[in-house]
Amino acid sequence: MRLRGIVLGMLVGIAFYLALWPVPVDPVAWNAPAGAGFTGPFARNERLRGLELLPLGGDHGPETVVVDRKGQVYTGTKEGRIFRDGRAWVSTRGRPLGMAFDHDGHLLVADALRGLLEVTPEGRVTPLVRDVAYANSVAVSPAGDVYFTDSSAKFIPRVWNGSYEASLLDILEHGGHGRVLVYDPLTKEIRTLIAGLNFPNGVAVSPDGAFVLIAETGSYRVLRHWLEGPKRGRTEPLIENLPGFPDNLTAGLDGRFWIGLVSPRNRLLDRLSRWPRLRKAVQRLPKLIRPKAVAYGHIVAIDGNGRVLASLQDPDGRYRLATGAAETEEFLYVSSLEMPAIGRMRAPVLSRVKRVPIEFRDRWRELVRTAWTAASADPCEWRRRSA
Repeated sequence: MRLRGIVLGMLVGIAFYLALWPVPVDPVAWNAPAGAGFTGPFARNERLRGLELLPLGGDHGPETVVVDRKGQVYTGTKEGRIFRDGRAWVSTRGRPLGMAFDHDGHLLVADALRGLLEVTPEGRVTPLVRDVAYANSVAVSPAGDVYFTDSSAKFIPRVWNGSYEASLLDILEHGGHGRVLVYDPLTKEIRTLIAGLNFPNGVAVSPDGAFVLIAETGSYRVLRHWLEGPKRGRTEPLIENLPGFPDNLTAGLDGRFWIGLVSPRNRLLDRLSRWPRLRKAVQRLPKLIRPKAVAYGHIVAIDGNGRVLASLQDPDGRYRLATGAAETEEFLYVSSLEMPAIGRMRAPVLSRVKRVPIEFRDRWRELVRTAWTAASADPCEWRRRSA
């Protein structure tokens, strides 16, 4: 009887803890789309395996990779340093995440702890925008405007022990605390482009400046916001129900955009999307068993209409938690949330992937299907169509 009472008391205590213990999240009910998994254009493959590794002298987490006009490769690490061609160049004294070059060749850095920064070619670091809770990604338009994401106004990295920890809280809550901002380098003014997003992450501007793309990590989708034309000011989904959490988003060559799917989706979170109280209970679980990023490598290329052009994967996670890619004529550079190196693959490997003639392929399949149907009914018709 005594043992039974102890066990019962423990169970009551656990139930009380899971139901009532204070946690920082206040989850919002939403309807997560049913994930199709790694099917269709996202069918599982090993095209990302065998990357050449470019070490970072013991630093980790090359979140973003950018290449300047001279072909020099830059990235930022967890340790707060920016590397140039594999060597530590400058320190932001924060956590550099997204990066992009402005028209003067200055490196713009979205630093999760310090806001939007500017680094001159000489290595001088200057804050441009300080009043940002969670600066994450940055892109520059052909007109020179600077677009950057403020991923969460509630879960601030400097308060929650880092950018990764803060992102887990914001995604679990799904409270729409993120926004996209625009900085005018001439007037120094800042305006809000879009608000109410669920962890907006990567951002990229089309080469002609007609639209800006935003990776909304917490909703498994990429949005397109029109800057020019008859749809100006309108925001619409470009590609939805991705099989993973979209992270960085960068403009590549020939109209491509590269997305890093940092981790496959979590089935438990999807199933509990409409049950905020249960998601709150999940946050009360020991940290070791809470949902977290899974060691998997996956980057995707799409065009400006959201068609998937390439899906490169590393299911074993040898280069894990891939956050995005930077494309040049010679190489594709891959970034990561925690790896101690930049990943790189040569253009000959990529060339079989990056120029996918979608329209030709679909038209060819249609012609073959039509001809096969005709041949089944009339062999002479097949010869006439083939000729």
